[in-house]
Amino acid sequence: MTFHDAAAREFPPYSTDACVKCNVCTTVCPVARVTDAFPGPKYVGPQAERFRGPDVGDASPDRTVDLCSGCGICTRACPHGVLIAETNNRARAAIVADRGSSFRNRLISDTDLMIRAGTPLAPLANFGLQNRMARWMGEKVLGVHRRGPLAKFSRTTFGSWWRRRGGLTALPSDAEPSKTIVYFHGCAVNGFEPDLGRDAVAILERNGFTVVVPRQECCGLPFISNGLYETARRKAGRNLSSLAAFARAGYRIVGTSTSCTHALKAEYREMLDISDADATSVADATWDICELLVDLHDRGQLDVGFAPIVEPLPYHPPCQLKSHGIGTPAMDLFGLVPGLRAIDSDHDCCGAAGTYGLKVERWQIAQDVGAPLFAKVRASGAARAACDSETCRWQIESSTGVPTVHPITILAESYRRADAARDEPWRRIV
Repeated sequence: MTFHDAAAREFPPYSTDACVKCNVCTTVCPVARVTDAFPGPKYVGPQAERFRGPDVGDASPDRTVDLCSGCGICTRACPHGVLIAETNNRARAAIVADRGSSFRNRLISDTDLMIRAGTPLAPLANFGLQNRMARWMGEKVLGVHRRGPLAKFSRTTFGSWWRRRGGLTALPSDAEPSKTIVYFHGCAVNGFEPDLGRDAVAILERNGFTVVVPRQECCGLPFISNGLYETARRKAGRNLSSLAAFARAGYRIVGTSTSCTHALKAEYREMLDISDADATSVADATWDICELLVDLHDRGQLDVGFAPIVEPLPYHPPCQLKSHGIGTPAMDLFGLVPGLRAIDSDHDCCGAAGTYGLKVERWQIAQDVGAPLFAKVRASGAARAACDSETCRWQIESSTGVPTVHPITILAESYRRADAARDEPWRRIV
Protein backbone atom coordinates (compact mmCIF):
# COMPACT_ATOMS: atom_id res chain seq x y z
CA MET A 1 0.00 0.00 0.00
CA THR A 2 1.37 3.40 -1.02
CA PHE A 3 1.36 6.47 1.18
CA HIS A 4 -1.48 7.94 -0.88
CA ASP A 5 -3.52 4.74 -0.56
CA ALA A 6 -3.05 4.76 3.19
CA ALA A 7 -3.95 8.44 3.47
CA ALA A 8 -7.13 7.93 1.46
CA ARG A 9 -8.27 5.25 3.87
CA GLU A 10 -7.93 7.59 6.82
CA PHE A 11 -10.82 9.77 7.87
CA PRO A 12 -10.42 13.45 7.06
CA PRO A 13 -8.57 15.58 7.86
CA TYR A 14 -5.66 13.11 7.87
CA SER A 15 -6.10 12.26 4.18
CA THR A 16 -5.13 15.86 3.38
CA ASP A 17 -1.47 14.90 3.87
CA ALA A 18 -1.69 13.32 0.42
CA CYS A 19 -2.60 16.63 -1.27
CA VAL A 20 0.09 17.72 -3.76
CA LYS A 21 -1.71 20.98 -4.74
CA CYS A 22 -2.34 19.79 -8.29
CA ASN A 23 -5.53 21.92 -8.38
CA VAL A 24 -7.63 19.27 -10.14
CA CYS A 25 -10.31 19.70 -7.48
CA THR A 26 -10.64 23.41 -8.16
CA THR A 27 -10.74 22.81 -11.91
CA VAL A 28 -13.78 20.53 -11.60
CA CYS A 29 -15.55 22.41 -8.78
CA PRO A 30 -18.97 23.58 -10.01
CA VAL A 31 -19.16 26.38 -7.41
CA ALA A 32 -15.72 27.79 -8.22
CA ARG A 33 -16.73 27.71 -11.88
CA VAL A 34 -19.58 30.19 -11.37
CA THR A 35 -18.39 32.51 -8.57
CA ASP A 36 -15.07 34.11 -7.72
CA ALA A 37 -16.20 34.39 -4.10
CA PHE A 38 -15.24 30.75 -3.58
CA PRO A 39 -11.48 30.19 -3.91
CA GLY A 40 -11.97 26.48 -4.53
CA PRO A 41 -11.95 23.24 -2.58
CA LYS A 42 -8.16 22.98 -2.41
CA TYR A 43 -7.78 26.31 -0.64
CA VAL A 44 -10.57 25.87 1.89
CA GLY A 45 -9.89 22.15 2.31
CA PRO A 46 -6.40 20.59 2.29
CA GLN A 47 -4.54 23.90 2.21
CA ALA A 48 -6.54 25.55 5.01
CA GLU A 49 -6.39 22.31 7.00
CA ARG A 50 -2.67 22.84 7.50
CA PHE A 51 -3.51 25.89 9.61
CA ARG A 52 -5.96 24.05 11.83
CA GLY A 53 -4.98 22.15 14.90
CA PRO A 54 -5.10 22.01 18.68
CA ASP A 55 -3.02 25.15 19.06
CA VAL A 56 -5.09 27.18 16.62
CA GLY A 57 -8.56 25.80 17.34
CA ASP A 58 -10.80 23.90 15.01
CA ALA A 59 -12.54 26.86 13.39
CA SER A 60 -11.64 27.29 9.74
CA PRO A 61 -9.20 30.12 9.01
CA ASP A 62 -11.20 30.79 5.82
CA ARG A 63 -14.92 31.39 6.28
CA THR A 64 -15.53 30.88 2.55
CA VAL A 65 -15.61 27.16 3.29
CA ASP A 66 -19.34 27.68 3.80
CA LEU A 67 -19.66 28.34 0.05
CA CYS A 68 -18.75 24.70 -0.56
CA SER A 69 -21.93 22.89 -1.61
CA GLY A 70 -20.67 19.46 -0.55
CA CYS A 71 -21.36 17.92 -3.96
CA GLY A 72 -18.30 15.66 -3.61
CA ILE A 73 -17.02 16.17 -7.14
CA CYS A 74 -13.64 17.28 -5.79
CA THR A 75 -13.24 14.11 -3.72
CA ARG A 76 -14.07 11.91 -6.70
CA ALA A 77 -11.67 13.81 -8.97
CA CYS A 78 -8.68 13.83 -6.60
CA PRO A 79 -5.99 11.53 -8.05
CA HIS A 80 -4.56 10.98 -4.57
CA GLY A 81 -7.74 10.05 -2.74
CA VAL A 82 -7.95 13.12 -0.52
CA LEU A 83 -11.37 13.44 1.11
CA ILE A 84 -11.72 17.10 0.19
CA ALA A 85 -15.47 17.64 0.43
CA GLU A 86 -15.55 15.75 3.70
CA THR A 87 -12.73 17.90 5.12
CA ASN A 88 -14.60 21.04 4.08
CA ASN A 89 -17.77 19.83 5.74
CA ARG A 90 -15.93 19.08 8.96
CA ALA A 91 -14.52 22.61 8.91
CA ARG A 92 -18.05 23.95 8.54
CA ALA A 93 -19.15 21.82 11.49
CA ALA A 94 -16.30 23.25 13.57
CA ILE A 95 -17.48 26.77 12.77
CA VAL A 96 -21.03 25.84 13.76
CA ALA A 97 -19.81 24.29 17.00
CA ASP A 98 -17.83 27.45 17.72
CA ARG A 99 -20.34 30.09 16.62
CA GLY A 100 -23.68 28.33 16.58
CA SER A 101 -26.17 27.83 13.74
CA SER A 102 -28.98 29.99 12.42
CA PHE A 103 -32.62 29.16 13.07
CA ARG A 104 -33.05 28.89 9.28
CA ASN A 105 -30.40 26.20 8.95
CA ARG A 106 -31.75 24.21 11.89
CA LEU A 107 -35.28 24.41 10.50
CA ILE A 108 -34.54 23.35 6.92
CA SER A 109 -32.40 20.50 8.23
CA ASP A 110 -35.22 19.01 10.30
CA THR A 111 -37.32 17.27 7.66
CA ASP A 112 -38.90 14.94 10.21
CA LEU A 113 -40.24 17.97 12.09
CA MET A 114 -41.48 19.59 8.90
CA ILE A 115 -43.30 16.41 7.88
CA ARG A 116 -44.95 16.05 11.28
CA ALA A 117 -46.12 19.65 11.08
CA GLY A 118 -46.95 19.82 7.38
CA THR A 119 -48.64 16.52 6.59
CA PRO A 120 -51.74 17.01 8.78
CA LEU A 121 -52.19 20.45 7.22
CA ALA A 122 -51.00 19.51 3.73
CA PRO A 123 -53.50 21.58 1.68
CA LEU A 124 -52.89 24.69 3.75
CA ALA A 125 -49.13 24.12 3.94
CA ASN A 126 -48.90 23.57 0.18
CA PHE A 127 -50.93 26.71 -0.48
CA GLY A 128 -48.42 28.64 1.60
CA LEU A 129 -45.48 27.09 -0.21
CA GLN A 130 -46.94 28.15 -3.56
CA ASN A 131 -48.17 31.59 -2.48
CA ARG A 132 -45.92 34.38 -3.72
CA MET A 133 -46.54 36.62 -0.73
CA ALA A 134 -45.87 33.80 1.73
CA ARG A 135 -42.65 32.89 -0.10
CA TRP A 136 -41.57 36.54 -0.08
CA MET A 137 -42.15 36.66 3.67
CA GLY A 138 -40.23 33.41 4.09
CA GLU A 139 -37.30 34.94 2.26
CA LYS A 140 -37.29 38.13 4.33
CA VAL A 141 -37.88 36.47 7.72
CA LEU A 142 -36.17 33.09 7.39
CA GLY A 143 -33.72 33.54 4.54
CA VAL A 144 -35.28 30.80 2.39
CA HIS A 145 -35.25 32.06 -1.19
CA ARG A 146 -38.70 32.76 -2.57
CA ARG A 147 -37.91 30.70 -5.68
CA GLY A 148 -36.03 27.93 -3.90
CA PRO A 149 -37.22 24.40 -4.79
CA LEU A 150 -39.67 23.13 -2.19
CA ALA A 151 -41.64 19.88 -2.42
CA LYS A 152 -45.34 19.61 -1.72
CA PHE A 153 -46.45 17.80 1.42
CA SER A 154 -48.42 14.61 0.92
CA ARG A 155 -51.72 14.25 2.76
CA THR A 156 -50.60 10.90 4.07
CA THR A 157 -47.14 9.58 4.88
CA PHE A 158 -45.60 6.44 3.49
CA GLY A 159 -45.34 5.16 7.06
CA SER A 160 -49.08 5.51 7.67
CA TRP A 161 -49.81 3.79 4.36
CA TRP A 162 -47.51 0.96 5.33
CA ARG A 163 -49.27 0.50 8.64
CA ARG A 164 -52.71 0.52 7.00
CA ARG A 165 -51.49 -2.07 4.54
CA GLY A 166 -50.36 -4.28 7.39
CA GLY A 167 -46.78 -4.16 6.13
CA LEU A 168 -43.99 -5.92 7.96
CA THR A 169 -41.82 -3.97 10.38
CA ALA A 170 -39.89 -7.00 11.58
CA LEU A 171 -38.67 -10.19 9.95
CA PRO A 172 -41.22 -12.98 9.59
CA SER A 173 -40.25 -16.35 11.03
CA ASP A 174 -39.65 -17.85 7.58
CA ALA A 175 -37.61 -14.93 6.23
CA GLU A 176 -34.65 -15.67 3.96
CA PRO A 177 -31.92 -13.10 3.33
CA SER A 178 -31.92 -13.82 -0.40
CA LYS A 179 -35.65 -13.13 -0.69
CA THR A 180 -36.16 -10.31 1.82
CA ILE A 181 -35.42 -6.61 1.43
CA VAL A 182 -35.21 -4.09 4.26
CA TYR A 183 -36.50 -0.82 2.78
CA PHE A 184 -35.02 2.46 4.02
CA HIS A 185 -37.44 4.91 2.46
CA GLY A 186 -36.04 8.18 3.80
CA CYS A 187 -37.94 11.31 4.72
CA ALA A 188 -38.64 12.45 1.14
CA VAL A 189 -40.69 9.33 0.42
CA ASN A 190 -42.29 9.45 3.83
CA GLY A 191 -43.65 12.98 3.67
CA PHE A 192 -43.46 14.22 0.10
CA GLU A 193 -43.37 11.32 -2.38
CA PRO A 194 -45.13 8.30 -0.85
CA ASP A 195 -46.16 7.09 -4.33
CA LEU A 196 -42.49 6.50 -5.08
CA GLY A 197 -42.22 4.29 -2.00
CA ARG A 198 -45.34 2.37 -2.99
CA ASP A 199 -43.97 1.80 -6.48
CA ALA A 200 -40.64 0.65 -5.05
CA VAL A 201 -42.40 -1.87 -2.81
CA ALA A 202 -44.51 -3.11 -5.72
CA ILE A 203 -41.45 -3.60 -7.95
CA LEU A 204 -39.56 -5.44 -5.23
CA GLU A 205 -42.55 -7.69 -4.54
CA ARG A 206 -43.08 -8.29 -8.24
CA ASN A 207 -39.53 -9.60 -8.38
CA GLY A 208 -40.08 -12.07 -5.58
CA PHE A 209 -39.01 -10.16 -2.47
CA THR A 210 -40.67 -9.82 0.89
CA VAL A 211 -40.32 -6.19 2.01
CA VAL A 212 -39.72 -5.15 5.61
CA VAL A 213 -39.89 -1.49 6.66
CA PRO A 214 -38.34 -1.17 10.14
CA ARG A 215 -38.45 1.82 12.46
CA GLN A 216 -36.42 4.66 10.95
CA GLU A 217 -36.07 8.40 10.74
CA CYS A 218 -34.28 10.96 8.59
CA CYS A 219 -30.77 9.73 7.80
CA GLY A 220 -29.41 13.00 9.19
CA LEU A 221 -27.77 14.19 5.98
CA PRO A 222 -29.39 17.67 6.03
CA PHE A 223 -27.93 18.18 9.51
CA ILE A 224 -24.53 16.95 8.31
CA SER A 225 -24.61 19.33 5.35
CA ASN A 226 -25.35 22.27 7.65
CA GLY A 227 -22.65 21.34 10.16
CA LEU A 228 -25.06 20.21 12.87
CA TYR A 229 -23.17 17.05 13.72
CA GLU A 230 -24.52 16.34 17.19
CA THR A 231 -28.10 16.11 15.98
CA ALA A 232 -26.96 14.07 12.98
CA ARG A 233 -25.15 11.64 15.29
CA ARG A 234 -28.28 11.09 17.35
CA LYS A 235 -30.30 10.31 14.23
CA ALA A 236 -27.56 8.08 12.87
CA GLY A 237 -27.38 6.20 16.16
CA ARG A 238 -31.11 5.48 16.17
CA ASN A 239 -31.08 4.36 12.53
CA LEU A 240 -28.10 2.09 13.09
CA SER A 241 -29.74 0.57 16.17
CA SER A 242 -32.75 -0.29 14.03
CA LEU A 243 -30.90 -1.52 10.95
CA ALA A 244 -27.79 -3.26 12.29
CA ALA A 245 -29.47 -6.53 13.28
CA PHE A 246 -30.80 -6.95 9.73
CA ALA A 247 -27.39 -6.21 8.23
CA ARG A 248 -25.54 -8.61 10.53
CA ALA A 249 -28.03 -11.36 9.59
CA GLY A 250 -27.25 -10.90 5.91
CA TYR A 251 -30.29 -8.91 4.78
CA ARG A 252 -29.93 -6.19 2.17
CA ILE A 253 -30.94 -2.63 3.06
CA VAL A 254 -32.31 -0.91 -0.04
CA GLY A 255 -33.11 2.78 -0.49
CA THR A 256 -34.73 4.93 -3.16
CA SER A 257 -32.76 8.03 -2.14
CA THR A 258 -29.14 8.09 -3.25
CA SER A 259 -28.50 10.69 -0.56
CA CYS A 260 -29.86 8.53 2.26
CA THR A 261 -28.07 5.40 1.10
CA HIS A 262 -24.80 7.32 0.75
CA ALA A 263 -25.20 8.57 4.30
CA LEU A 264 -25.57 4.97 5.47
CA LYS A 265 -22.70 3.78 3.28
CA ALA A 266 -20.14 6.51 3.86
CA GLU A 267 -21.04 9.73 5.61
CA TYR A 268 -21.74 8.26 9.05
CA ARG A 269 -18.13 7.11 8.97
CA GLU A 270 -16.42 9.88 7.06
CA MET A 271 -18.25 12.83 8.62
CA LEU A 272 -19.56 11.69 11.98
CA ASP A 273 -16.73 9.32 13.00
CA ILE A 274 -19.17 6.45 13.50
CA SER A 275 -17.19 3.41 12.48
CA ASP A 276 -18.23 0.71 14.94
CA ALA A 277 -19.39 -2.78 13.99
CA ASP A 278 -23.00 -1.67 13.54
CA ALA A 279 -22.07 1.15 11.16
CA THR A 280 -19.76 -1.12 9.16
CA SER A 281 -22.39 -3.84 8.85
CA VAL A 282 -25.06 -1.39 7.71
CA ALA A 283 -22.71 0.29 5.21
CA ASP A 284 -21.78 -3.06 3.68
CA ALA A 285 -25.44 -4.14 3.43
CA THR A 286 -26.80 -0.96 1.84
CA TRP A 287 -27.87 -0.87 -1.82
CA ASP A 288 -29.40 1.72 -4.12
CA ILE A 289 -32.61 0.27 -5.56
CA CYS A 290 -31.52 0.65 -9.19
CA GLU A 291 -28.21 -0.95 -8.31
CA LEU A 292 -30.13 -3.91 -6.88
CA LEU A 293 -32.37 -4.25 -9.95
CA VAL A 294 -29.38 -4.22 -12.30
CA ASP A 295 -27.76 -6.91 -10.17
CA LEU A 296 -30.93 -8.99 -10.50
CA HIS A 297 -30.87 -8.50 -14.25
CA ASP A 298 -27.23 -9.56 -14.45
CA ARG A 299 -28.20 -12.75 -12.61
CA GLY A 300 -31.15 -13.37 -14.92
CA GLN A 301 -33.60 -12.84 -12.04
CA LEU A 302 -35.28 -9.56 -13.01
CA ASP A 303 -38.79 -9.53 -14.46
CA VAL A 304 -38.10 -7.88 -17.82
CA GLY A 305 -41.70 -7.85 -19.00
CA PHE A 306 -41.63 -4.10 -19.55
CA ALA A 307 -44.22 -2.50 -21.80
CA PRO A 308 -43.14 0.20 -24.26
CA ILE A 309 -42.88 3.84 -23.22
CA VAL A 310 -42.11 5.75 -26.39
CA GLU A 311 -40.65 9.09 -25.39
CA PRO A 312 -37.39 10.95 -24.84
CA LEU A 313 -36.31 11.07 -21.20
CA PRO A 314 -33.53 13.40 -20.03
CA TYR A 315 -31.80 11.73 -17.11
CA HIS A 316 -29.51 13.42 -14.61
CA PRO A 317 -27.31 11.17 -12.45
CA PRO A 318 -26.97 13.14 -9.21
CA CYS A 319 -23.74 13.86 -7.36
CA GLN A 320 -24.61 11.53 -4.49
CA LEU A 321 -25.16 8.64 -6.92
CA LYS A 322 -21.74 9.25 -8.46
CA SER A 323 -20.20 9.12 -4.99
CA HIS A 324 -21.53 5.57 -4.61
CA GLY A 325 -19.15 4.47 -7.36
CA ILE A 326 -21.75 2.19 -8.99
CA GLY A 327 -22.05 3.85 -12.39
CA THR A 328 -25.52 4.79 -13.65
CA PRO A 329 -27.70 1.72 -13.08
CA ALA A 330 -30.85 3.66 -14.01
CA MET A 331 -29.54 4.08 -17.55
CA ASP A 332 -29.08 0.31 -17.79
CA LEU A 333 -32.66 -0.20 -16.62
CA PHE A 334 -34.04 2.40 -19.03
CA GLY A 335 -32.45 0.38 -21.81
CA LEU A 336 -34.79 -2.51 -20.95
CA VAL A 337 -37.92 -0.42 -21.61
CA PRO A 338 -38.89 -0.57 -25.31
CA GLY A 339 -39.12 2.82 -26.99
CA LEU A 340 -37.64 4.79 -24.10
CA ARG A 341 -34.88 7.12 -25.30
CA ALA A 342 -32.97 8.03 -22.17
CA ILE A 343 -30.62 10.99 -22.58
CA ASP A 344 -27.76 11.34 -20.10
CA SER A 345 -27.51 14.95 -18.96
CA ASP A 346 -23.71 14.84 -19.22
CA HIS A 347 -23.59 17.56 -16.56
CA ASP A 348 -21.85 17.44 -13.21
CA CYS A 349 -24.26 19.07 -10.73
CA CYS A 350 -27.76 20.55 -10.67
CA GLY A 351 -26.70 23.03 -7.96
CA ALA A 352 -29.29 22.05 -5.34
CA ALA A 353 -26.90 20.20 -3.02
CA GLY A 354 -29.65 19.37 -0.53
CA THR A 355 -30.59 22.55 1.32
CA TYR A 356 -27.83 24.67 -0.29
CA GLY A 357 -30.02 25.96 -3.14
CA LEU A 358 -32.80 27.00 -0.75
CA LYS A 359 -30.73 29.64 0.99
CA VAL A 360 -31.20 33.20 -0.15
CA GLU A 361 -27.45 33.81 -0.26
CA ARG A 362 -26.79 30.59 -2.24
CA TRP A 363 -29.78 30.38 -4.59
CA GLN A 364 -28.17 32.25 -7.49
CA ILE A 365 -25.01 30.15 -7.22
CA ALA A 366 -27.14 27.01 -7.35
CA GLN A 367 -28.99 28.31 -10.41
CA ASP A 368 -25.74 29.19 -12.19
CA VAL A 369 -24.28 25.75 -11.44
CA GLY A 370 -27.31 23.99 -12.87
CA ALA A 371 -27.95 26.34 -15.81
CA PRO A 372 -26.45 24.09 -18.55
CA LEU A 373 -28.47 21.14 -17.24
CA PHE A 374 -31.67 23.16 -17.16
CA ALA A 375 -31.09 24.35 -20.72
CA LYS A 376 -30.54 20.79 -21.92
CA VAL A 377 -33.71 19.53 -20.24
CA ARG A 378 -35.78 22.34 -21.74
CA ALA A 379 -34.21 21.89 -25.19
CA SER A 380 -35.03 18.18 -25.21
CA GLY A 381 -38.72 18.94 -25.56
CA ALA A 382 -39.40 16.01 -23.24
CA ALA A 383 -42.59 15.82 -21.21
CA ARG A 384 -40.62 14.80 -18.13
CA ALA A 385 -37.13 14.12 -16.84
CA ALA A 386 -35.68 11.64 -14.35
CA CYS A 387 -33.21 11.80 -11.48
CA ASP A 388 -32.45 9.51 -8.52
CA SER A 389 -32.13 12.22 -5.83
CA GLU A 390 -35.16 14.01 -4.44
CA THR A 391 -33.68 17.48 -3.95
CA CYS A 392 -32.16 17.33 -7.44
CA ARG A 393 -35.56 16.35 -8.88
CA TRP A 394 -37.17 19.30 -7.14
CA GLN A 395 -34.42 21.62 -8.35
CA ILE A 396 -34.71 20.50 -11.98
CA GLU A 397 -38.50 20.71 -11.97
CA SER A 398 -38.54 24.09 -10.25
CA SER A 399 -35.94 25.56 -12.61
CA THR A 400 -37.28 24.14 -15.89
CA GLY A 401 -40.99 23.56 -15.36
CA VAL A 402 -40.45 19.98 -16.56
CA PRO A 403 -41.89 17.33 -14.18
CA THR A 404 -39.02 15.23 -12.86
CA VAL A 405 -39.43 11.74 -11.44
CA HIS A 406 -37.38 8.92 -9.93
CA PRO A 407 -36.32 6.14 -12.35
CA ILE A 408 -38.46 3.74 -10.32
CA THR A 409 -41.54 5.75 -11.34
CA ILE A 410 -40.72 5.06 -15.01
CA LEU A 411 -40.19 1.34 -14.41
CA ALA A 412 -43.41 1.08 -12.40
CA GLU A 413 -45.34 2.77 -15.21
CA SER A 414 -43.91 0.30 -17.71
CA TYR A 415 -44.86 -2.67 -15.52
CA ARG A 416 -48.31 -1.15 -15.03
CA ARG A 417 -48.83 -0.88 -18.78
CA ALA A 418 -47.70 -4.46 -19.25
CA ASP A 419 -50.23 -5.64 -16.67
CA ALA A 420 -53.00 -3.60 -18.29
CA ALA A 421 -52.22 -5.13 -21.68
CA ARG A 422 -52.72 -8.59 -20.15
CA ASP A 423 -55.81 -7.41 -18.29
CA GLU A 424 -54.03 -8.07 -15.00
CA PRO A 425 -54.17 -5.77 -11.97
CA TRP A 426 -51.09 -3.71 -11.19
CA ARG A 427 -49.49 -5.40 -8.24
CA ARG A 428 -49.73 -2.61 -5.74
CA ILE A 429 -52.05 -2.86 -2.76
CA VAL A 430 -53.08 0.70 -1.87
